[in-house]
Amino acid sequence: MGVTKSEKFTEEQNKIARMTKAIGHPARIAIIQYLFSIDSCVCGDIVNEIGLAQPTISQHLKELKSVGLIKGSVEGTSVCYCIDYHNWSLMKNLLSPILNLDAATLNKCC
Repeated sequence: MGVTKSEKFTEEQNKIARMTKAIGHPARIAIIQYLFSIDSCVCGDIVNEIGLAQPTISQHLKELKSVGLIKGSVEGTSVCYCIDYHNWSLMKNLLSPILNLDAATLNKCC
């Protein structure tokens, strides 16, 4: 796959693409759903809940954290993860206009 020429797109378009890519894996959706259901957790709990290997979960957590959808804090030898509600709201606000584009064109096509 070729390199994306991100400079050709707006900052908002690039941000939306990064966020949607981060949630574009079923394991990450499961992690997000789990974090919302308990409001915070320790990484080991996520491994038990999702049923994937620790390194796999860690990689998914890293992806979600890199775009700011989750945040983590060190507590002893564990890292507690939770939803970053500010960035979650930002993602919803960024996606809403795109998801509603069809409202203006409904019934105008084939």
